[in-house]
Amino acid sequence: MTDDNEKKFTLFGNRVVPVEEKETLVKGVFDSVADKYDLMNDLMSLFTHRVWKRILAAETGLKPGERAIDVAGGTADIALLMAARAGAHGRIVVYDINAQMLKAGRAKCIDRGFLKNIRYVQGNAEEISFEDNAFHCATVGFGIRNVTHLDRAFAEMTRVVKPGGKVICLEFSRVNNALLGKLYDLYSFNVIPEIGRVVTGNRGAYAYLAESIRKFPPQEELKKIMEDAGLYKVRYTNVFGGVAAMHVGVKV
Repeated sequence: MTDDNEKKFTLFGNRVVPVEEKETLVKGVFDSVADKYDLMNDLMSLFTHRVWKRILAAETGLKPGERAIDVAGGTADIALLMAARAGAHGRIVVYDINAQMLKAGRAKCIDRGFLKNIRYVQGNAEEISFEDNAFHCATVGFGIRNVTHLDRAFAEMTRVVKPGGKVICLEFSRVNNALLGKLYDLYSFNVIPEIGRVVTGNRGAYAYLAESIRKFPPQEELKKIMEDAGLYKVRYTNVFGGVAAMHVGVKV
């Protein structure tokens, strides 16, 4: 696409769609799978996503009484882990554009006894509705690839974090081993959509998942996007050979 077209069109999986339509399409995907989202994560990752999210929560370094925002926080897995660290006097915000995902997250938090220190806010990651320097850290786990403009989302996460605070991104990434890459492609494009069809009745939603992973920027490119957003000391760690990667940057 030319520069002018890139401003008007974007990718939704493998499809090129008008920029203004992507948000609606993504909403449709997550509306359709919200009630089975956690189960699908367990099945697709063989429960390993839970370990990866615990590593992310530990990386935050949150202390009792501190505040954090989990962008595209959906069903609140990461928020719950951070809330346990921040304690009763801390505050964690689950920030997501999708009302159905937030509804599922709220129900889970209530079920686990987190009633007061987690707040649920519906909003766009590209226009976060909080003041500058509001949080000690910002996280996003397996959600950033659904955002239309990555640069705007990271700029917003950087804006709402205090100087010295971290922005942490955990996302599916590029496998760095040829054999593993072939196996991963086979699993992603054939097995995952079929699991999605059986569990949620929506094969297309999980075909989009696989496609969106392949279209997502590789590790070094994402590192540059985060640096351009105003973060420094940006580093990343590959998980399981690059199936996922955790990027960490610090606000100046």
